[in-house]
Amino acid sequence: MNTSLAHPPRPSTRPSRFLATAALLLGGVFASAAWALEPFSADYSARFMGMEADGKMTLENVGGNRWEYRMEAAGMGARMIQSTTFEVEGDRWRPLSSEDSQIGESGLAAMLVRNKTIRATYDWDNNVARWSGDVDDDEAGPVRLRPGDMDGMLINLAVIRDVAAGQPLEYRLVEDGRARPQRFEVDGTETITVNGEEHEATRVVRTSGRREITAWIVDGMPAPARILQKRNGRDHIDLRLRSFN
Repeated sequence: MNTSLAHPPRPSTRPSRFLATAALLLGGVFASAAWALEPFSADYSARFMGMEADGKMTLENVGGNRWEYRMEAAGMGARMIQSTTFEVEGDRWRPLSSEDSQIGESGLAAMLVRNKTIRATYDWDNNVARWSGDVDDDEAGPVRLRPGDMDGMLINLAVIRDVAAGQPLEYRLVEDGRARPQRFEVDGTETITVNGEEHEATRVVRTSGRREITAWIVDGMPAPARILQKRNGRDHIDLRLRSFN
């Protein structure tokens, strides 16, 4: 009796597939853990609406699970401030309040820069966002919030985390009185100089209505090596990292 098999069974691929899937999942977990929130302060050279300025970006714990992420540029009589206060809920960051202001304080800037301040509040008890200050009626809200919603500044911080973790750069932006999906597109790599040293940076781009943001992300740096914001097709602010701690 012939007991040989004409077609011997194939080795099972299930263990290798399981291990590959586990490796991907664990890789994301470890990458996220490696980019745990830690306070930092970064100094930038800046150009704000064509004027030379000094910039600073900070991440600060303001009590418990609440943090403030802030970007400020000032020079030649002009000042720009963008900030978000957010809280950590599990693996999500959710905004509580934000501010976006530009001020012409003195000199030529007092004539060229239109003073404008917009504040947002994110009420998670009632799941609504509202805006106040220099906003049109159709940009005041309310807008219904969903889990995972972020404001623009918080998305900028999340991008640094998600580039490091190899995660999709897809978010729902709640800003300017509306909510809409946003995606940063990876636009290649570029050599960039920080404090006299060259680093390879991943360049990512996001377009949202009148605004376009390009950020250069360097592995191991908590803040962008460079960030360029455009409004209505014109450079609004260009920050280049000098140092961080």
